[in-house]
Amino acid sequence: MKILGIIPARYASSRFPGKPLVDIAGKSMIRRVYEQVKKCDDVAEAIVATDDDRIFDHVQAFGGVAVMTADDHQSGTDRCAEVARLHPEYDVIINIQGDEPYINPEQIAKLAACFADADTQIATLIKKIVTNEELFNYNSPKVIINKLSEAIYFSRATLPHIRACEPNNWLKCHTYFKHIGIYGYRADVLQQITKLPVSGLEKAESLEQLRWIENGYRIKVAETELETHSVDVPADLEKLPLHL
Repeated sequence: MKILGIIPARYASSRFPGKPLVDIAGKSMIRRVYEQVKKCDDVAEAIVATDDDRIFDHVQAFGGVAVMTADDHQSGTDRCAEVARLHPEYDVIINIQGDEPYINPEQIAKLAACFADADTQIATLIKKIVTNEELFNYNSPKVIINKLSEAIYFSRATLPHIRACEPNNWLKCHTYFKHIGIYGYRADVLQQITKLPVSGLEKAESLEQLRWIENGYRIKVAETELETHSVDVPADLEKLPLHL
């Protein structure tokens, strides 16, 4: 099984323009993500997929591999699909968020391991929620899973709602999981899901993975105990851990 890691990177972010090129202790964010991906032995190659010359030139300057993609993609998944079409020799594509400077290679390996099962179409990571702050954070999607370790729903709301328990005690009454936004796809499945029309649940929650579930695709989940540190807005830079 041959695996390609793709890191979608846009310059024109509404909440943080130029985010991939922001400096984090002497290295750009995109370089830090790229170097973390390269540490994972399961990934044969890493490619930054961008629509901006500044990011493309920067990646090449530090010795990385970058591909220019169309500027009208609606999601990182669409950008990954374009690059994957250029590399039909790969069986599995892993989509690594370009704003996760501390993504752990062990997390990437755990996701890759899901594809040892020939029935796995799409895979992602989940992490147990341990604080009420996480539980009621609408910017952190929650995941409901079934007995087969497959995601059956994602929501920004806190689900399930436990009727017989006060909200402050929900973590004592049920195990909740949050979504870690890294995806793996079989190469053929990636091309299929990017051709699907936007679905009703996707519009409601603004979560593209709901489109896949609505259309019958199965999303395998693997649980990680490792935390991630995504950078959505400039203030998030101040929350990054001190280790590099």
